[in-house]
Parts: sequence; C-alpha cells; structure tokens
Amino acid sequence: MDALLLSRIQFGFVISFHILFPAFTIGLASWLAFVEWRWLRTRDTLWRDLYFFWTKVFAVSFGMGVVSGIVMSFQFGTNWAVLSEQAGNILGPLLSYEVLTAFFLEATFLGVMLFGWSRVKERMHFLATCMVALGTLISTFWIISANSWMQTPAGYKIVEGVFEPDSWWAIVFNPSFPYRLAHMVLAAFITTCFVIGGVAASYLLRGVHVEAGKRMLKAAVIFAAITVPAQVFVGDLHGLNVREHQPIKVAAMEAHWESGAPGEGVPLILFAVPNEKAERNDYEIAVPKLGSLILTHTLDGDIQPLKSVPASERPPVKPVFYAFRIMVGLGVAMLLLVLFSLWQWWRGRLYQSRATLWGWRVLTLSGFVALLSGWYVVEIGRQPYVIYGLLRTADAVSPIAAASVMTSLIVFAVVYFVVFGAGIGYLVKLIRKGPHPHEPPPRNEQGEKTPARPLSLPDESSEADA
Repeated sequence: MDALLLSRIQFGFVISFHILFPAFTIGLASWLAFVEWRWLRTRDTLWRDLYFFWTKVFAVSFGMGVVSGIVMSFQFGTNWAVLSEQAGNILGPLLSYEVLTAFFLEATFLGVMLFGWSRVKERMHFLATCMVALGTLISTFWIISANSWMQTPAGYKIVEGVFEPDSWWAIVFNPSFPYRLAHMVLAAFITTCFVIGGVAASYLLRGVHVEAGKRMLKAAVIFAAITVPAQVFVGDLHGLNVREHQPIKVAAMEAHWESGAPGEGVPLILFAVPNEKAERNDYEIAVPKLGSLILTHTLDGDIQPLKSVPASERPPVKPVFYAFRIMVGLGVAMLLLVLFSLWQWWRGRLYQSRATLWGWRVLTLSGFVALLSGWYVVEIGRQPYVIYGLLRTADAVSPIAAASVMTSLIVFAVVYFVVFGAGIGYLVKLIRKGPHPHEPPPRNEQGEKTPARPLSLPDESSEADA
C-alpha cells in the first residue's frame, strides 16, 4: 500500500464522514424554517415543541459537520499538494467564496437561532432560521461548483503546468454543475425527509409522542411525494449529462464492456459480477434494450463501451457498478414507499398501517446510504483522474512517505470513531427522548433571563450540570 492508495483511502474515509452531516443539515435547516413558519401561522404549541426538538438535532449535526470539514480541508495541503499547487488558483477561490458567503452567514445567524428565542422579535428569529437555511444552500452551491469543475473542467487555461482562470462564469457554471447541484440538494432533502418520517414512524409504533409523530409523518409523506419523483427526473437529466461528458464513467456504472451489433441496443444489467481481468461480466442477469431506453431514450441507442479505451483509462468497475445499483435500488424503494403511503393516506389508514410505519422505520437511514453510494459513483467513476482528462490522481499526490499517511489514517480512524461515535450516540439518545413541551429559560436573581441550553436533553437540568 503506497502513499497514493493510502491517501485515497484517507480522503475517502474523511469525506464519507463529512458529507453525511452537511447533507443532513441542509435539509434539516429548511425543515426548521418550515416548522417555525407553521408555528407563527397557527400558534399551535406542538409546532413550537417540534422546532426546539429538531433544533437540538441540527446543532449537534452542524457542529460535527464543521469539525469534519476542517479536517478534510487540511488534506489538500498534506496529501494532495500537487493538486493544490496546480489547481489552487481555481479551487482556492471557489472554496473561499463558500466561507465568505455561506459560513459567515450561518455563523452570524446560528447564535440568534439557537439562543434568541424570546430575546429577539419573532420575525427576527424566523429570519435567522431562514438565513441559516439559506447559508446551507449557498455552501452547497460553492462546494458542488468546485467538485463539478473537477468533473467537467471549463473556463481555464494552463500556464506552465498551472491551471489559471480564463472565465469565472464558465468555471462556476461548468457543464455538469446545474445537474449535480439539483441532484445533491434533492438528495439532502430526501435524506432529512426519511429521517423525520422514520423517527415519526418509530414514535407511532412505540405509542409515544403520538401527535408529534402523526404531524411529522404527514409532512414527511408530502415532502417525499414531491422530492423523490423530482429526484428521478433530475437523475435522468444528470445521467444524460454524464454520458455526454464522462462516457467511460457511465460504461463503468453499467459494466458495459463492448457494443453489440448495430441496432442491438444496450441491455439493463440487473445483476452481474464484473470481471475486470477478463473484461466481461460473470453471472449476468440483464433485460435486453432496456439500458438503451434509460441511457439514450431510444431502444437501439448505444453508449461508449469500456473496451474503447485502454485499461489504464478506466475507473475501477466493481465499486462503481455496485454503488450505482445500491443508490438506484434505494431510490426505487423510497418511491414505492411514498406511493404506498399516499394510498394508505387516501384510505385513512396512514397512521394505523403497521406495514407503512415499518417501511418508514426501515428506510430511516436509507438516504445516507444512497447519498454515500452516489458519491462513490461520482468520485471513483472519475478515476484515474482527479481533474477529469487533465490531471491524473497519481500525479496529484504529495511526495510523502506511505508510513506517514498510514499513521495519520490510523489516528483519524481512532479519533473519528471516538468523537463522532459519541456525537452520534448523543443524537440517538436525543431522538429517543423525543419532543417535549418547551419551557422558557430560567431567570437569575435579578429577574433577568439566563441563556437557554439548546442542546440539553429533556430530563436534564441546569443545576445538575452546574
């Protein structure tokens, strides 16, 4: 295991942790804005209690996302110095724009959102919640723009081996950016939606927090009924864009080694074991022509096969092939559950159907799995390039010893499992407690309100912590 492989494993490990928390908080921030809006419109105290409950979950998740993001950014200087040197003039400003426009916005209003209840006007507090939600979306904009540029580079010129910006408009709005941004935002919303629906279903199955569970499940079904079909549509457009700009990635996703006779089309492979050494699929189960219909929207269309390029230009086929099927399979399961839930709602049995409730409970974390699978398809499918077609991953790694990378990888693994294990454990405990009636912050001896503790569990007290 050389420094290149270890650096790739380390970056993959760190980003796998990091992407989960921002994706969750993107959707959760918008959910909080919706819940507070409902509270302001209806004055129903249950909406207020749900707001405070999910605010605690958001705060912990947001903190873990920030910590993991800082650690991830260090690797550009330690493990990928050549990439930073050659593409820093483009990637650096894009990432700094995220800090200037998104992180500062979130940091400014997050304190008001967490501690400003009853201390600022209601509309001001609602504005703070909306600004935090907007900040998460702006952050997504810049991160996806930077990553999309590495997938479909545009608007650059190369001067003495260094990428220089030629058109910032072309860099930011590169060919794959609009599709990937929509795909990522919808994925974040769906991830959060199924967590909320799964938690609600768990409460209803346990017979606790019944009214809160009904309200959350109803909202989850409505949001999922909008976002899941929209994701299917956007995913199709994204796939057509990938076929145009990264055809070998699509070939790896479908394990399509060679084209058949003219008019034969591309089969949809339901299952196979890609054999990269023999350049074929073993134990293949496929539906003729269906792949052409999905990939080209014609029955006899073809895509560029893997054998059309040398083996050194192909990504690893197995992980891309299987990760894509996990993502699509979970998407189909989500869509079927949403349709079943709508049917049960129409029958008036949404809250009584144990099959529906168990379906939401089983798929509670499905969004995270689908998100990671899709990210692996994107990143592994780009190989052997870190900037597609221009800079190979092997040429972008820092000239460091493998032992150094191994040491840092072990340290990261230990620290991550301890720190994030504790954080996730606290989130689980918090969610199991569920929403409770919100109590106003205590007053000190002078009668002034003291700062509330937004991260405390419902049964904790300030005196005990003191």
